[in-house]
Amino acid sequence: MQLRNIAIIAHVDHGKTTLVDKMILAGKLFKEHERPGDLIMDSNDLERERGITILAKNVSIHYKDVKINIIDTPGHSDFGGEVERVLNMADGVLLLVDAFEGPMPQTRFVIQKAIELGLKPIVVVNKVDKENCTPEEVQEAVFDLMFSLDATEDQLDFPTIFGSAKQGWMSTDWRKPTQDIIPLLDSIVEFIPAPKIEKGTPQLLVTSLDYSPYIGRIAVGRLQRGSLRNGQMVSLMKKDGSVQKNRIKNLFVFEGFERVEAEEVQAGEICAIFGVEDFEIGDTIACPDVPEALPTISIDEPTMSMVFTINDSPFFGKEGKFVTSRHLKDRLWRELEKNLALKVEETDSADTFRVFGRGVLHLSVLIETMRREGYEMQIGQPQVITKRIDGVVHEPIEELTIDLPEEMSGTAIDMVTRRKGMMLQMEPKAGRVQLRFEIPSRGIMGLRSQMLTATAGEAVMTHRFLEFQRHKGDIPGRINGSLIAMETGTAIPYSINNLQERGKFFVAPGDEVYEGQVVGENSRPGDMVVNLIKTKKLTNMRASGSDDKMRLVPPRRFSLEEALEYIQEDEFVEVTPHSLRLRKIYLKEHERKRSKNSALA
Repeated sequence: MQLRNIAIIAHVDHGKTTLVDKMILAGKLFKEHERPGDLIMDSNDLERERGITILAKNVSIHYKDVKINIIDTPGHSDFGGEVERVLNMADGVLLLVDAFEGPMPQTRFVIQKAIELGLKPIVVVNKVDKENCTPEEVQEAVFDLMFSLDATEDQLDFPTIFGSAKQGWMSTDWRKPTQDIIPLLDSIVEFIPAPKIEKGTPQLLVTSLDYSPYIGRIAVGRLQRGSLRNGQMVSLMKKDGSVQKNRIKNLFVFEGFERVEAEEVQAGEICAIFGVEDFEIGDTIACPDVPEALPTISIDEPTMSMVFTINDSPFFGKEGKFVTSRHLKDRLWRELEKNLALKVEETDSADTFRVFGRGVLHLSVLIETMRREGYEMQIGQPQVITKRIDGVVHEPIEELTIDLPEEMSGTAIDMVTRRKGMMLQMEPKAGRVQLRFEIPSRGIMGLRSQMLTATAGEAVMTHRFLEFQRHKGDIPGRINGSLIAMETGTAIPYSINNLQERGKFFVAPGDEVYEGQVVGENSRPGDMVVNLIKTKKLTNMRASGSDDKMRLVPPRRFSLEEALEYIQEDEFVEVTPHSLRLRKIYLKEHERKRSKNSALA
């Protein structure tokens, strides 16, 4: 049987999930009426809402005696390592672009990776049924983008398919709609090359990981050469150079959405192997007698940690099902099985755990997943991991790449250098400019949201861990203090109106607040305790002019990442299934003063 391995690349909301669903329907895995209105590849709410694929998923369809393995790629630049690993399994990519919006910044990041790996693209201009869309101009824009990314002649000679995934049709001419998406499947079979197969003993690079609650961790990768059989002895070649012998207990291939057991797998196929112990992503599974390693792929080591602790606020247990330290511990240990970039340490307190990850987004995805499962917890300020080398404190330094329009480069350079970033390279490319910096990991915290605001959403930031260097000194943080609730109760419009000059509020009238909760940002340095539940004193005297209509400024609402990047070291983010609250670690004012005095002593 012939094989085609393709990865699908698209910006948020350009129709990637819908297109994959239509391909699955065309592959007759099931009929449309069996899953009405259901997006199959969106496996959880978090991925749907954020529009980011966090873990790659595999699905396969059969068309004209060709098995097409479809790999859903993470499109977000924060999961850059995940993207490179996944694209290692593909021979070509479908670049999906909105016929109205054209190629967007996130598309640029992933297609750049695909071009560097020499993958053949097919461009799919989707949503041609939109009003005012310009499919031909979008096709030209994609060509210009790929040209600016130094694509080869073969890659620039890409076929283009037009259509509407939602309406379920694809065509080589957008003015001539068809009845199905068969033209797309035909172009995959025609233009995407079959896997290149070398002769020799078996070699498989572990590029992904699957997990089964019944049997445990499963290695996933593409067999580069040779064949593997169920029950065969293999060598696991670790990244540190050690070799250990294992026997394959189960061998799987992907059929539809399922892992199906196979007796034998030939080169070029994406497969899953159970029975190989202690493997890591980047290890090679090879012949037992004369093993040969493939070039490895590295996993970025953790650069950031956060404290996870049980929720002990006055509102604990109102929304969550899992609130005890035992629940929290069990869930974190379960996550370690499949989240390879994560580490968890127990602390002196039985209720508190220190969790290490790749960055704020990496850890916030875990927190968001847990809150949706019904967990309540409190998260401390993100801390960058430091090392002491020869008696000197070293901190993680990252290579930061920012891709943005040329006229906005000055703003970006200023923002990064204020955070101890050092510019290495400035490369103009087709009206845009690519800036490369070295910057401390702690300098990246909070930078993304500020950068997107300053560049009207145009900047694309990617960063990867580089090395540990000497500590770069203080980075200016938040100067303004917090507005702290004095007592527990319901926030009153009258009180908020009277305090609006004092700062910006994070709560709206009618919100429940508790003593010690951070309800706003002080307009000056230092914290201030405010009373939000104080009502207006009523008299029988009318005062002229004082009963005018109140004009309340809408409160600032935080996303989880923004909240984590905003808090100070004496604050927590309280996370429950339906609420995010900022609070002081010590809720009582006298406890905060005592803690401050003991820290100064």
